[in-house]
Amino acid sequence: MMLLNVQDITTYYGASQALFGVNFDVAEGEVVALMGRNGMGKSTTIKSICNLVPPRTGRISFSGKGTDRLAPYKVARLGVGLVPEGRRCFPNLSVHENLVAAARPGPWTLEKVNVLFPRLKERHAQMAKSLSGGEQQMLAIGRALMTNPLLLILDEATEGLAPVIRQDIWRAIRLLKAEGLSILVVDKTLSELLPVADKCVILENGKNVWCGSPHALTSTVQDRYLGV
Repeated sequence: MMLLNVQDITTYYGASQALFGVNFDVAEGEVVALMGRNGMGKSTTIKSICNLVPPRTGRISFSGKGTDRLAPYKVARLGVGLVPEGRRCFPNLSVHENLVAAARPGPWTLEKVNVLFPRLKERHAQMAKSLSGGEQQMLAIGRALMTNPLLLILDEATEGLAPVIRQDIWRAIRLLKAEGLSILVVDKTLSELLPVADKCVILENGKNVWCGSPHALTSTVQDRYLGV
């Protein structure tokens, strides 16, 4: 069953157009990698899905419901859990308070998040601002999971982290996939991203330029659209 459908959206920042007819979908239990070089429209696409920057034309539907007239918090209540680029934890709240602040009933509980990320349990009373960057990223993911989303969106979840922390994050993503959670993920680490993805969507200059399975993503395509 199709969970998210993004159909021919155009998005603007003021008079400047950022997206030019982006199309893709995410099925239930599917992991989709949204790919492209920096500045090609990946984060804008995510903001459009969450209605943080509403599309001017086109249509986005989630679980069969159009989201174009919904406030961002109502999109979240439909079951979209966002882990934004830059983490954005509540700095003056404790780890525990960050996790329970937006919690909703469902299979993801405080205990289950603490099993996924044991470091959060160890630091439950610490202020979020005192955590390392990697621990804050774990907290951001845990906070999104506590909303019990149908779709988890990860925008550059491993960027700038130490290798050992990146491995912890990818281990968690693999576990979430094994549990059947739908995931839309943006990341540049192809060696970790491609094995976990079911489908890849590449954007260039705000447009779709390639879509297919990770196995079909040839070195030629990578060099053309993803190389530095």
